[in-house]
Amino acid sequence: MRRDHWKRRNDALDPATDFVEIYAAVVGHEFPWDMNQALGFALFRTYAVPGIGRLLDETGQFTKATQKRYDDTALLLEPPTRLGFEDPQARTAIRRINQMHRAYDIPDHEFRYVLSTFVVVPKRWLDDYGKRPLTANEVEASVHYYRTLGRHMNIKDVPETYAGFEELMDSYEAEHFAYDEGGRRVADSTLALMVGFQPRVARPVMGVFSRALMDPPLRKAFRYDDPPAAAVALSRGALKARGLLLRAFPPRKDPKLIEDLPQIRSYPDGYDLERLGTFPVPGVAGCPVRHDTGAGVGEA
Repeated sequence: MRRDHWKRRNDALDPATDFVEIYAAVVGHEFPWDMNQALGFALFRTYAVPGIGRLLDETGQFTKATQKRYDDTALLLEPPTRLGFEDPQARTAIRRINQMHRAYDIPDHEFRYVLSTFVVVPKRWLDDYGKRPLTANEVEASVHYYRTLGRHMNIKDVPETYAGFEELMDSYEAEHFAYDEGGRRVADSTLALMVGFQPRVARPVMGVFSRALMDPPLRKAFRYDDPPAAAVALSRGALKARGLLLRAFPPRKDPKLIEDLPQIRSYPDGYDLERLGTFPVPGVAGCPVRHDTGAGVGEA
């Protein structure tokens, strides 16, 4: 296999009809680590919107059961990518997501915003740190993929182009990013979980490293201190160097699946998609917005 195997293959497909196949290759073969990081940062950005961060805090899922919430989110998002939207497992996963969201009065504009982050943040991450940027075909496939996910979640007025998603995300953040104590608690808990994934020797610097990758408006919304300029340059430079180094590596033949990641720790004996997530109990906080892309109240 040539080093550019997946790029050539994806550009030979039709993003309007083969978008699942293209997106699966991007996530599982070409950029598994980068996409995992980028999608994690996409979710992290949503905490800076008070309506989202506050709800996540009130449910307690991102502060008291952070590992399980992380695992459930990742495992529920994967089936449509790996199997396609019409597969029974994918439909089960999306139905489970929709059931969780029905328990809350979440405005549609928040769902649209969260969906936009899953289109825009990965492209920007790969532009900055990937071994190569996404091709036009891959970007268009991502748009079709998340428009389809949005339709299954009954999210209204989803943008039709990448430019539309980008405008939505940027304008929404400019208007809505603000400090909220609940959102800050969710952000702190998530960062603590991410630091815990790293080797013990690296943990003392991971907080600074994470803040160095945040843009100023995001740090301001959480009232995080700006890291030293040298830390920003070193952190971002290290990621750029990694991307350049990966250009010399052969393509990944077998896909990297979510359940194979060492960060997924809640289900050593396997899991049942029907039982992932939370099930609201009267008088007890349940589970809201998910990794998640934002989900509406549609049916899978």
